[in-house]
Amino acid sequence: MISSGIAYLLLFLTLLFFGWLGLKSSGGKSPDNDDFLSARGSQNWIMIGLSLFASGMGIWILFGPSEVGYYGGFYDVFGYALSSATPFLLLAYLGPLIRNITPDGVTLADYVRQKMGRPMQLYVGIISIIYMFTFMFAEYIAIGRAVEFLSGIDFLIPIVYVAIVTTFYTVIGGLPVSIKTDRIQSLFIIWLIFCVILFIFGEGVSDILNDAKAYNPEDDWSIGSISDYSTFEGGLALVLAITAAEMFSQGNWQRTWASRDNEALQKGAFLASALCFIAVLLFGFLGTVAAGRGALSDPSIAFFELIRNYSEPVLAMFLVLGVALVCSSIDTLQNAVIAVVSRDLTDSKLDIVQAKYVAVAMAPVAIFLAWFYADEALSVFRIFLVADLFAAATVLPIFLSLSDRVTANGGLVGAIFGLISVVIYGAYTSDLGTGIDYLTNPVNEYGLANLDVFLSALIGSALVTIIVSEIENSQS
Repeated sequence: MISSGIAYLLLFLTLLFFGWLGLKSSGGKSPDNDDFLSARGSQNWIMIGLSLFASGMGIWILFGPSEVGYYGGFYDVFGYALSSATPFLLLAYLGPLIRNITPDGVTLADYVRQKMGRPMQLYVGIISIIYMFTFMFAEYIAIGRAVEFLSGIDFLIPIVYVAIVTTFYTVIGGLPVSIKTDRIQSLFIIWLIFCVILFIFGEGVSDILNDAKAYNPEDDWSIGSISDYSTFEGGLALVLAITAAEMFSQGNWQRTWASRDNEALQKGAFLASALCFIAVLLFGFLGTVAAGRGALSDPSIAFFELIRNYSEPVLAMFLVLGVALVCSSIDTLQNAVIAVVSRDLTDSKLDIVQAKYVAVAMAPVAIFLAWFYADEALSVFRIFLVADLFAAATVLPIFLSLSDRVTANGGLVGAIFGLISVVIYGAYTSDLGTGIDYLTNPVNEYGLANLDVFLSALIGSALVTIIVSEIENSQS
């Protein structure tokens, strides 16, 4: 464990560095509204790729994948890794189409407004806020747990300081500053991956592989083995769930318009996809290693259990890298919240200064919830699944609107029916209470993502979108 004095020093110095970097990148002056929200047409493919990678790889990477590996084994992890890569592959394909249709856009809901009207724009904006707020809440929990585990510092302290620093440079410089800090943070993350490979596999590749192949000898809920193929279904559920949800991460869409051109967007998205796949697969694999060594009281910290006995300098390095991880995601979320509030929720009636106040006000709420649930060891992975389900019910109606035959009412009714489909599925297979419970707990009996629940949301929303649209088309 790191001594508290050294941990405080590293925490403050790391945050001071990112605060200074953000201030320096802004040049001491605030950009105009459009540049603040979109950094329109300013970034080459390398910057877009590194920025998408850094903003997507928050400190959840140290918790979620290894927990999935502990419970679900390697093939569930493979699905998790694939689900982290597929949103960027879709962005490479859909981004240029949507960018061409809505050249002055900032968020996905700007496109939705143009194709499907104000009600659907508002609905998509609300879903986006729910997802991004959940992401922010989960990131605060994760950095609190990480620092507390590594140093014994109170859970709440790193959360508060991270919120203060990221909010400081976000409201000053907006998206341009976030992208510039992402460049440094992405290098931190790549260094983290390199160090994990060096240290963990330095213990002996054969021993690591043997632990990964072994079944957990003490925990009946943990499959956690690279030899078990039974969790393929859970892995596929994650691909559907997380891919759908990430399409509502407005930070990704902001970078769509920040790209210099469509080629820069596509190449950058491919770069981010490859890096994210490697990162999630690595940390998820380590969860199977931890499972092979025995039961854990809190599987969400499986990765940290593997490094528990490392020397203080190595643990100190992981603390610094953890802070870099959380800053890279939180500043992206804060920028995206400002964009959604100012454009989508208020129909551009809220000026940028007022939107900044809203983003600042959200931070204490997320901090309070992180503190409130701290003692209940709330699963970071489980937090995401609820937001993923709401996104899964909405994503197909949006992208079906690329066809001119899909109507505004069809998309809105389809998105709402996607959630109703989940309740219907639960009522059909069990009872109404189960169906309603799936809306806040979309997992199977093993605690893994429930494939049938997510398929219900996707299929139900798509079918009703098409049916309602065709009815309206036939009447016109």
